[in-house]
Amino acid sequence: MRTGRKAFYTTPIKALSNQKYNDLVAVHGPDNVGLLTGDSSINGEAPIVVMTTEVLRNMMYSGSHTLTNLSYVVMDEVHYLADRFRGAVWEEVIIHLPESVQVISLSATVSNAEEFGDWLRTVRGNTEVIVSEHRPVPLWQHMMVGKRMMDLFVQEPGSTPGEGGTTRINPELLEAIRSSERATTGWRRDDPGAPRGRRGKVSNKHSSNNGPSGDRGALPGGTASRAQVIEQLDRAGLLPAITFIFSRAGCDGAVGQLLSRNTRLIPIERGLEIRRKVEERVAEIGDSDLSVLGYRDFVEGLTRGFAAHHAGMLPLFRELVEEFFTAGDVRAVFATETLALGINMPARTVVLEKLVKFNGESHAPVTPAEYTQLTGRAGRRGIDFEGHAVVLHRRGLDPLMSLGWPRLAPSNCAQASSPAITWR
Repeated sequence: MRTGRKAFYTTPIKALSNQKYNDLVAVHGPDNVGLLTGDSSINGEAPIVVMTTEVLRNMMYSGSHTLTNLSYVVMDEVHYLADRFRGAVWEEVIIHLPESVQVISLSATVSNAEEFGDWLRTVRGNTEVIVSEHRPVPLWQHMMVGKRMMDLFVQEPGSTPGEGGTTRINPELLEAIRSSERATTGWRRDDPGAPRGRRGKVSNKHSSNNGPSGDRGALPGGTASRAQVIEQLDRAGLLPAITFIFSRAGCDGAVGQLLSRNTRLIPIERGLEIRRKVEERVAEIGDSDLSVLGYRDFVEGLTRGFAAHHAGMLPLFRELVEEFFTAGDVRAVFATETLALGINMPARTVVLEKLVKFNGESHAPVTPAEYTQLTGRAGRRGIDFEGHAVVLHRRGLDPLMSLGWPRLAPSNCAQASSPAITWR
């Protein structure tokens, strides 16, 4: 701003762009900040413009006059360079931006920062690498077996907590997992007499998709239902929470499951105020359109303190969820990865229903870098004093092997052994 030239701030997703736009408007005023995404075009010729990375790439290829006087580009979540589908966009922007433009790249999950910096030097010139491994807000790791939440790590006897003492996987957690698997299968996995399926796997004919309680929305293998998980977090004082489900239908279904259980996370009076605000914002949308958009369940969930958030929702609906979540009126959000990137929401807890997701080609295990990104939404600096990451145990999940958890800095730190960024 002091140089009198332009600065662009790029992000991978619209939700993060919207939030950065609001943050910068609060500092520099609406006349000095613009927003360009697929949903919004606000003050595009301002000295500071927030946009998705694809918008900048398209500007460069079309020779847009908006690039005139551009001096700085901040590339948030630059590790997207390694994304198999969208990574080329980041690479093209970095390589083809004019030499006069200074690029500032940000990421919390690049493990090979020095190597990445060397590559940037070859394509952008002089580059300084700045690394911080300190997480300002401690992040505690947990696993929920059935309805019981347990610490993932414990201190070794005789070691000093918080001073680099030796840690290990919680032995009580391992025993709870063994007990759970015996209960859901009726057999021990290593029992030679256990009934086998056609591929030699232990048969699980006696387990129910509705869980031992028969509660609607319970997950396979005796895992607690979504409503039960949220209620337990509420009792433990661990809300607000984001539950990552990796499925749009699953996110909407979770809201329906909490509604059917009559879950309420905020006072009725506050819910009525939220309903009035939502009705004002959707006043121009016809009743028939609202019905198609699932408005009834959407607004009823908001009035009770929970909501879904995914790319298949009307942009206005997503914005309302983000606003009410930031204000503390939404206590539980069921999201795909739309909230996994840099969103500074007041989530004390992140819940992962499973450690497998569809990567565009197949269902694959969540990587350590993805785990760090997802759980990094818990315990945001300046908002909370600690964060919690909870993985729901499913039959066959081994905490000793999943995600390289033994390589995670235990208990009070969220750093993971992330895979290296790769480029073509």
